[in-house]
Amino acid sequence: MLPTAKCSSGVQMLTLLLEIIKMMGKRFCGLVYAVLYGYLVLFAVAQITDPSEVSALVAVKGRLIDPMNHLGNWNEGDPCQSKWTGVLCFDTTDETDGYLHIQNLHLLNMNLSGSLAPELGQLSRLRILNFMWNDLTGSIPKEIGNISSLLLLLLNGNRLSGSLPEELGKLSNLDRLQVDENNISGTIPKSFANMTSMRHFHLNNNSIVGQLPPELFNLSRLIHLEIFSSLTHACRLVDNNNLTGSLPPEYSELPTLRILQLDNNNFSGTEIPATYGNFSSLVKLSLRHCSLQGAVPDLSRIPTLHYLDLSGNQLTGPIPSNKLSDNITTIDLSENSLNGSIPASFSDLPSLQRLDLRNNAFSSVLGDLDPPNNVTLRYDIFIKTRLMIWQFQDSELELGGNPICTSANIPNIDQFCDSEAEDDETITKSTNSKCPIHACPTDNFYEYVPASGDLCTCAAPLRIGYRLKSPSFSYFGPYANLFEAYVTSSLNLSIYQLSVDSIAWEKGPRLRMYLKLFPHANSTMFNTSEVLRIREIFTSWRFPGRDLFGPYELLNFTLLGPYASNPETRRTGISKGVLAAIVVPAIASAVVITAAVTFLMTRRLARNQRSLSRRRMSTKVSMKIDGVKGFKFKELASATDNFNRSTQVGQGVYGKVYKGILSDNTVVAIKRAEEGSLQGQKEFLTEIKLLSRLHHRNLVSLLGYCDEEEEQMLVYEFMPNGTLRDWLSGMKIFRICGY
Repeated sequence: MLPTAKCSSGVQMLTLLLEIIKMMGKRFCGLVYAVLYGYLVLFAVAQITDPSEVSALVAVKGRLIDPMNHLGNWNEGDPCQSKWTGVLCFDTTDETDGYLHIQNLHLLNMNLSGSLAPELGQLSRLRILNFMWNDLTGSIPKEIGNISSLLLLLLNGNRLSGSLPEELGKLSNLDRLQVDENNISGTIPKSFANMTSMRHFHLNNNSIVGQLPPELFNLSRLIHLEIFSSLTHACRLVDNNNLTGSLPPEYSELPTLRILQLDNNNFSGTEIPATYGNFSSLVKLSLRHCSLQGAVPDLSRIPTLHYLDLSGNQLTGPIPSNKLSDNITTIDLSENSLNGSIPASFSDLPSLQRLDLRNNAFSSVLGDLDPPNNVTLRYDIFIKTRLMIWQFQDSELELGGNPICTSANIPNIDQFCDSEAEDDETITKSTNSKCPIHACPTDNFYEYVPASGDLCTCAAPLRIGYRLKSPSFSYFGPYANLFEAYVTSSLNLSIYQLSVDSIAWEKGPRLRMYLKLFPHANSTMFNTSEVLRIREIFTSWRFPGRDLFGPYELLNFTLLGPYASNPETRRTGISKGVLAAIVVPAIASAVVITAAVTFLMTRRLARNQRSLSRRRMSTKVSMKIDGVKGFKFKELASATDNFNRSTQVGQGVYGKVYKGILSDNTVVAIKRAEEGSLQGQKEFLTEIKLLSRLHHRNLVSLLGYCDEEEEQMLVYEFMPNGTLRDWLSGMKIFRICGY
């Protein structure tokens, strides 16, 4: 039901039509009902969302605490038509039931608390469920497993607890599961092996226990296992839990797996399977602090490997001597018990940024080690043992905690033997000194477009919190230009429209950044459709996959300055074009009906107006008749208590006779013609003239008449001693006749 505030114009219209009913009479009701029907058709289409889904949303809101009132408009109208905050509907109605259905529910970063309602399972057509970065508690409702259409389940960054429901395994179309950074406990259900479309599996930073199910080997599309992926690659992030048991060797047969990140678990006493050297598409292998033992496997056969982190385990023996992929940017084997020589092949890795071998048992490196020809040396250190320690431009070598650091025969060895690695990396955006300071309206969040140069163009950027969850590099600087090209091409923007305002490395390691998107040249801000388009790309994870950058997450898409005041950019609903396609036909129907009825009403009103005009003319003529008054309908209605039956004193062929008391307390008899006895206007006027001439002491006098409201009434003086019938039937007749 539409709220009263939203229907006020409709109510006013209906009220007007009711007034017309009174004015036009009962015979006109049919036409008015046609008009009412047209408007009811229009009002009916306002309720276009599946009622079960509307009730589900009401239940969802009932479970949430919304201190910022982000969901304030969830009490207004229909979810799709009224564009409830965070609700996106399909473009067309369902052919089977005629309703619109909810496609996406985006409630990202809204400071919501409370719990998730089981009624979410009633959103049967839902594709994206996004509650990221709120403060929700309670468990994940098992009913979500009923949403077979679900593609993205995004619940990370809350305080959800309990175990992962077995029922989620029924989500065979699910592409991305993100429940990282919660308080989830229990084991990983074996039913998750039925999620055959899964590509991004993010369970990191919870309290999940038990063994990794070997059955997950069936997820042939998996890209990212943290127990982590872009929409075109698979990844798996399950780091920072309490997993035990062994590493399933079957995972090496996953054909699309790009990232395997299982950091900070407890695989005590187990080894890294030798089969992990057979990954065909792996980009990142991160198994740090997992209590692993045994040898480092030979990973030289993985052509796509960019990042290797096996630090913080109990690995022993030498490092395999075979050369790793030319794509490798990072090798971290620190805090193990590795010994022997540093492989000569490490000097022939052109993309290497960081080599961390701290806190092992390396004592020497034998042989002549020459750096690649295309890499500029930062340090040249030759040792009598013919050891050369190198550090490439934009790369690091860290040897702290190895016996080699205590050798007095190695000059400047202290440069490479610091006990702590430094991960700090910052980006400082230069400003155009030629532009006047504070010339842009900073109070409205405008600023200089970085690429505008001497033009000093001011514009309002979109500000986006963005994080690379598992990048395959250690330093962003060399890849900054590539990243900017990647983002702008994904958003269909030009390079100059993006500014990476700041970056910060976080534990993981993860790279947090603050992006600013500027409108096209000669524009001061994005229009509404562009804002919605860009936001949809971010929130739907429609960026193409890039192995180097790995999966990302949207931290916030806050609309500030001029964007904050536009309600269209703060809500979703259905598009204006779609809404028009749904509502316009109904409006057209109502308009056609109304137009036809209005035409008939106009004709009828015109005819009645002419009739009223004639009556008014007649009244003016009759007013010249001495002693005869033209009464208004409301005067006579008031005199008879609206022609109450109790005031009726007689009835004849012509009509009924009522006793009335006028405003001056004159008692009168009012003869009211019935519908079938109405005369023409001329005849009625003639009768009035004739009766006005009749005067006799034994005849009641005509005092007046009324011809308003399609009525014909004659007003006589009242005969208090009864009717003629009374006198003819008794002795009273003798008084009249003088006997």
